[in-house]
Amino acid sequence: MKSEREHMDIISAYRELGSYRGAAELCGDEAGGERPERAERSHNYDAVVKLVAERVRKSGGRISAKRLLPRAQAAGYEGSARNFRRLVAEQKALWRKDHRRGRPASCSATATCCSKALYVPW
Repeated sequence: MKSEREHMDIISAYRELGSYRGAAELCGDEAGGERPERAERSHNYDAVVKLVAERVRKSGGRISAKRLLPRAQAAGYEGSARNFRRLVAEQKALWRKDHRRGRPASCSATATCCSKALYVPW
């Protein structure tokens, strides 16, 4: 922690030089030194992540946050509905990444089978 005198020296050096880096150099300080690593913050929904992931898996990624919120609140979630919607959207995106709904397999056996027309009488 710097004393008031050191603060005033830095401020007056800044006024003379016009840059904080120059003022820090003049005063013997490191401008833009290394920052300490930030600790990972916990979220208010960490207690219900497993519950949400399980319900998303059971529903095939189709359950809504509106339906899950009462169950999560019963399990101890105390955050906002908006934050919970973010959690559900994230879990659904993770589920969809592994369970992609793609196009049906194409007919690649022969070139002639794809050229045949299918007639469906309505």
